[in-house]
Amino acid sequence: MMHSTPEVTERLAGTDTGSVGFVGRHGLWTDEQHARAAELEPLLAELEFVRVGFGDPHGLFRSKTLTVEAFRTALRNGMDFSPGPFVFDTGHAVAVDIFAPGGGIGVPELSGAGDFLVVPDPLTFRELPYTEARTGWVVADEYLRDGRPHPLSSRAVLRRTLDRAAADGWTFVVGLEVEWYLTRSAGERRPGRIGGFGVQGAAPEVEPVDDGYQFNHDGLTDALMPVLTPLTRALRALGLPLRSVEHESGPGQVEFTFSPMEGLAAADAMLLLRTVTKQICARAGYHASFMALPGLDGFDPSGWHLHQSLFRAEGSGGTGGNAFMAADGAGPLSRTGLAYVGGLLEHARDVSALCVPTVNGYRRLAERHTLSPDRIVWSPENRGAMVRVLGAPGEPSTHVENRIGEPCANPYLYLAAQLAAGLDGIERGLRPGAPATDPHAPADSALPADLEEAVRALEGSALCRELLGAPLTECLVRLKRSEHTRFTDWLAKAGPVEPGVATDWEHREYFGAF
Repeated sequence: MMHSTPEVTERLAGTDTGSVGFVGRHGLWTDEQHARAAELEPLLAELEFVRVGFGDPHGLFRSKTLTVEAFRTALRNGMDFSPGPFVFDTGHAVAVDIFAPGGGIGVPELSGAGDFLVVPDPLTFRELPYTEARTGWVVADEYLRDGRPHPLSSRAVLRRTLDRAAADGWTFVVGLEVEWYLTRSAGERRPGRIGGFGVQGAAPEVEPVDDGYQFNHDGLTDALMPVLTPLTRALRALGLPLRSVEHESGPGQVEFTFSPMEGLAAADAMLLLRTVTKQICARAGYHASFMALPGLDGFDPSGWHLHQSLFRAEGSGGTGGNAFMAADGAGPLSRTGLAYVGGLLEHARDVSALCVPTVNGYRRLAERHTLSPDRIVWSPENRGAMVRVLGAPGEPSTHVENRIGEPCANPYLYLAAQLAAGLDGIERGLRPGAPATDPHAPADSALPADLEEAVRALEGSALCRELLGAPLTECLVRLKRSEHTRFTDWLAKAGPVEPGVATDWEHREYFGAF
């Protein structure tokens, strides 16, 4: 029997993942990425592991933990990954048939559950400041084996949309405002009822951390700081531009806001925020959830309000300033800003499933929740409107806030949908009409009432099919229909439920995973 020598093992290590020379062979990195990869070497020498992953269609981070030696190889070759994250719905039911030709959605590489490749983006590399072993974290891009971006890649959708904006001289600037729930884990940390493929397990057992309903009360915030301080320190150490921490209305409902970032960085930051927040809180004996409305008594809905504007790119004939700022006059927005808002309103129904992608998220889009939108309207400084305008003539910070989103939305698809809708409004010179005086007026057009209605709108949308491409559109439709069908099947057995109240099915489906 022959035994490998250390020299042979070292020589073969360069072929143990991905496709040899994949990154260089297909020219996948910019000069900036190559330079950053070289800069990482001294840090890698001090680490034990690197987590490499990507945001799946649901916006959850799917990763593998590599040894440093394997990560060095992945920087050249990419890394093999199963297509499982593309085909499972939120309850791990198989919604896309990977044994049908093309997976049934026109992607031949899905057939037979064959691997695709992910390539770490060295610009996203960070060291996690809370792990037992020193560990890096990096977002990867998904590719087919011929070097093309994977047609089911959410990050590729946002990249394409940002490139389109840049070609017109625009830089997409985003501010994240995210609400989420902090609860205390109850009892020992052990699994409850085990789930399966489309079979729900038990939701985490938790207790509220306070009584809530004292909005922005300093005492409530202070009481949570022993948990929030290690979290906020970690977020800042990871380079996220945390701006504020506040206690919202619900018991243990927290809002984090962040300083403006450019589009791709903002989406990556949201992916990192949710991942890190859940992990750090779990280590401290708490449970963090970005579910819109947990199925717990007395809990209030959480939203993800997306602040956004366009800046004129330097060297594009402009000054690099805020294109939404009105130079003068009575209105709060420039003509460009008004056209952008016109696009957001025009396509609000079409993109709702990308902003509110769960059964549960539609619980908050109801008039009973006065600070959440249910009508497709805009207004300056009105928190009941779908699109709220903040700014005034001559104000450089002028921007718009879309209040439709839920905190567990896929950040790449949410941002891409907003930008695509706004750009369409600019290109067509749309106007949003008069601002709403009553943001919940029954005469105004309504947002989708549930996930099925939103999926139908997405399926029939020319803008969404152009944005996503036919395979990803069909993939999302199947994933979301699978999710909704399992809910309606449960509902048929459970009987009528109280309007606006999260069901046990929703709580088990989303409270732990998100």
